[in-house]
Amino acid sequence: MSTPERSANAVSLQELDFDSQDLQACVAMMQGGSKTFFAASRLLPPRVRTAAIALYAFCRVADDLVDEAAAGDTPLDVLQERLDAIYAGTPHDHVEDHALSLVVQQYKLPRHLLDALIEGFAWDAGGRSYDSIEDLHAYGARVAGSVGAMMSWIMGPQSMDTLARACELGVAMQLTNIARDVGHDASIGRLYLPRRWLIEAGVQPEAWMAEPSFTPAIASVVARLLDEADRLYKQAHSGIAALPPDCRAAICAASMIYAEIGHQLRREGLDSVNKRTVVSTTRKLMLLASAWTQVHWIRVSDHNPEPLAAIVGLVQGCRDATQQTGSQAYFPNRAMPQRVAWMLNLFERRETERLDRNALRQNS
Repeated sequence: MSTPERSANAVSLQELDFDSQDLQACVAMMQGGSKTFFAASRLLPPRVRTAAIALYAFCRVADDLVDEAAAGDTPLDVLQERLDAIYAGTPHDHVEDHALSLVVQQYKLPRHLLDALIEGFAWDAGGRSYDSIEDLHAYGARVAGSVGAMMSWIMGPQSMDTLARACELGVAMQLTNIARDVGHDASIGRLYLPRRWLIEAGVQPEAWMAEPSFTPAIASVVARLLDEADRLYKQAHSGIAALPPDCRAAICAASMIYAEIGHQLRREGLDSVNKRTVVSTTRKLMLLASAWTQVHWIRVSDHNPEPLAAIVGLVQGCRDATQQTGSQAYFPNRAMPQRVAWMLNLFERRETERLDRNALRQNS
C-alpha cells in the first residue's frame, strides 16, 4: 500500500491510542527531551495526555529539523509540506506526523497556530535579533505561546480569555528558557536578550557576542528578563482555574516548575553564561505535589487583563476558527459511575431546557 493510502486509512480508522506504536515512539522522544514537560504531563488525564505527547513530538522534531539543517537544506519548506499533508489527512510516513494528524482531525486544531510556530523557527534560522522586550514577546508568542494555545484548545472548551492566558504562560516559559540559556545561545551565535536592555546596562551586543562573559551588567539584564517572566506567570495563573478540572494540576505544575528555574537561577547568582541551571528531580516532585494541592485554591480573576499585544493575533485566529467549527465540549476523566451520573445530569438538563422552550412557544 502506498504511503498516502496508508496514512489516509490511519486517520479515518484510528483514534489516539496511548499504546500505539506511533504514540510510544513519541513518548520516548519526549522522555529524552523536555523533562519538565514529561513530569507535568503525567498529571494530565489520558484524554489529553496522548494529544499533548503527539503535539510535543512534532514540535520537537520540527525544531531539530531547523536547528540541524545543513547548508542548502530547506527545512522550513519541508515543514510546510508536512503540515499541508497533515491537514489534508495524508501525513508523511513519520510517527510524529501520523500522531499529529490524528490530533488535527479529532480536535480541528487551527492551522495558524502551527504556522506561527514554524515562523518562529524561521526567525531562528534567519538569525533574527531582538531590540526590545516587545520584539522578544513576538518571538515567544510564536515558538511557545502557540504551543500554549494548542494545549488549551485540546483541553477545551475554547474560551478566548483562557487561550490568551495560555499564550502568555507559553511566553513566560520561553523568557525563562532564554534567561537560563544565555551562554549556550551565545556559543551557537544567537543572542535573545533585548539589545536595548544590554545597551542600557552598558553592554555592546556585538562586542559581547565576540567574547561572551558573565558580568554584573549581564546579571542585571537576566534578572530583568526573569522579572518580566514572573509578571507573565502571575498574569497567566488565573487562567488555570478556567481549564477543565482534570487538566489544572498538570498546567499548574508546568508553570511552577518553569518558574522555579528562574528562582534557582537567581539563587545561583544569575550566571547563565558559564552554566545551565537545572531544577533537581526532588524539587520537581515537591512542586508536582504542591501543584496538586494548590490547584484547588486557584480562582478565575474577576478582572481579565488586556492580553499581551504579541499574542492578540493568535487569539483572534482561534476566535475565527471557533466561529467556523463551533466550541468543543470535553469529557472529564471520571470513573464509570461518575460518567453515568454526568451523562444522566446532562440529559436531564437538556430535557428541562426542551420543556422550557416548549412552554415558551405555547405561551407566546
